[in-house]
Amino acid sequence: MTQGFTPKRHLITRRRLVQGGLAAGTALAMPGLVRAQGAQPIRVGHLTPRTGFLGPLGEYAVMAAQLAVEEINAAGGINGRKVELLTEDSVNPQTASGKAERYIERDKVSAIVGEISSASALAIGQVAQRGKTIFLNTGANSDALRGQDCKRYMFHVEGANSMYVKAVGRSLTEQGLVKGKRWYSLTADYAFGHDLLRVAKVFMQGNGGTFAADELVPTDATDFSAYLIKIRQAKPDLVISNLAGNQITNFLKQYAEYGLPFPVAGFGFDTALAWGAGPGNFAGTWPCLWHHKVDTPSAKAFVAAFVKKYGKPPENQAWGDYNAVKIVAKAMADTQSTEGPKLVEYLESGAKFDVQKPRPGYFRARDHQFISEMYAITALPADKVKDKWDLFTSTPAIPGPNEDMEVLAPTAEEAACRMEG
Repeated sequence: MTQGFTPKRHLITRRRLVQGGLAAGTALAMPGLVRAQGAQPIRVGHLTPRTGFLGPLGEYAVMAAQLAVEEINAAGGINGRKVELLTEDSVNPQTASGKAERYIERDKVSAIVGEISSASALAIGQVAQRGKTIFLNTGANSDALRGQDCKRYMFHVEGANSMYVKAVGRSLTEQGLVKGKRWYSLTADYAFGHDLLRVAKVFMQGNGGTFAADELVPTDATDFSAYLIKIRQAKPDLVISNLAGNQITNFLKQYAEYGLPFPVAGFGFDTALAWGAGPGNFAGTWPCLWHHKVDTPSAKAFVAAFVKKYGKPPENQAWGDYNAVKIVAKAMADTQSTEGPKLVEYLESGAKFDVQKPRPGYFRARDHQFISEMYAITALPADKVKDKWDLFTSTPAIPGPNEDMEVLAPTAEEAACRMEG
């Protein structure tokens, strides 16, 4: 150091003392503000399939979760803390489990949201349970996740298979396609499909119908010609899809090419799959948890924001992930906590959430199923389609305004849950 030079950091003036005193006084007077300004962001881990037959739905899920985080942060974050969204492709149950564990152990996330595969959701739920970190399932339908495989730290924004069957079952009954009728079903050969087929058979047996046949379809199948030939020979009263992801899109396109005359319906569905099939190919009656034509102020606001950011409307998988992130944020804000046990207690308390439907929804304490309305949609004839997004008409919300909100949800007998931990 040069002799005779005094570094500025050693010069303490009256002015600097006064400035320091004012800063200290401000810190004492507004400790919450100072902490919030310097606080670490709240991390939320998002896991969902980004590749494979569920990949197209996963992309909508990621877009919606990102939009939700942007809106939360633009409004000031959660109790003054910003939200940081981490995203990963869940791929399969083993990979999903490893990534969920890394989220909790290494990245210190306060919540995990997402997933579409029921098998992967179970794997994530097991990790979340061990780590006492809440997991909001946004796309896995298996009733078993709400029943024998239920977990204290796992909550289900997505509807259960039995809810989807009951919702569309009402429309099929009104169309005279249940009692005394023969169904031919195609079922995705994995956990979701197996559970959905089981629930569908229970519905049919209870309502006077029978199955002409039921076929298990590998999840990587793209050619349905062999199944379509069998359907033509069987002459069923109704063809039922228990397929998943882009299986449905491929099936609908090929069904239209074969020109089979039998009506089509499905028990599992996402509106993006109708868009993928396109006008003239999309046909039949299907259930969905939400769609972009729902006429409520918050639904219109969500659709407008999504269209502005991405140039296309959101579909029902996007709805699930958008709301899951918003629910997590509200839970943390209302409890002023990111601790898993406190968030579980809050979500089990009956707290209600605006989820872009006529009535607010809530989590049922005994199995953590989110209770909200559903819809049954029916394809428009090609000459009635106005644009590529508006391919269907919809029933009013199910249950109706004077019905119990839990009329579609699994009963204790359908999905018996013993919550532990």
